[in-house]
Amino acid sequence: MNQKPNRIIVVDDDPELRALLRRFLTEHGFETRAVEDGAALDREIARNPADAIVLDLMMPGEDGLTLCRRLRAGGDTTPIIMLTARGDPIDRIVGLETGADDYLPKPFEPRELVARLSAVLRRTQSGAQVPVVDEVLVIGPLEINFSMMTVSRDGRVLKLSSREFALLSALAHSRGRPLSRAQLIERALGRNAEVTDRAIDVQVARLRKAVGDNAEDPQLIKTIWGIGYVLVRDDA
Repeated sequence: MNQKPNRIIVVDDDPELRALLRRFLTEHGFETRAVEDGAALDREIARNPADAIVLDLMMPGEDGLTLCRRLRAGGDTTPIIMLTARGDPIDRIVGLETGADDYLPKPFEPRELVARLSAVLRRTQSGAQVPVVDEVLVIGPLEINFSMMTVSRDGRVLKLSSREFALLSALAHSRGRPLSRAQLIERALGRNAEVTDRAIDVQVARLRKAVGDNAEDPQLIKTIWGIGYVLVRDDA
């Protein structure tokens, strides 16, 4: 049975890079569109939503961080890979903090972008990175549906990015048992993910906010100092 190709939108103000990435990704089996800015992205999404977005950080006008933040604030959970020419790790942390699922510093090998896209799409579409504990798991006010990849709080569906859901799934699989940051990276993002401990802390902070867990006194995702994080058991 023929499978429809994944739809990718590349957003970059550099026409040469747009053309290169569009050609390369198309050759590797993706249905690829390339646009120059956020306004053009909005039009493309309205016509035909994407399965993933490749987004340049440094663009005139609405830059990648602002655009990513706007998409997430509007409830768009499409996986985003951020392209950045900056080498300072703080830029990567800020990118993840605004809701990006992964980042790739320029210059990069196009084959690495294909690998990153494939990884983030696997996480989003199959949830295969984390074994299913139960099809539906209820912890306090949260209801996690692993087969549907949805999370509800008190009956209200929450908007989580694919990376936030992967982190929550990893914590749920080991609920009641602390996971180190390294374990979280491997179980939620994959063994080869280039993610720092600080970036994981940022992502956990975002996850807490997404599920309504008080950052000052978290009741669901607790910090175990010197170790990592734990999702509490319902009977704890």
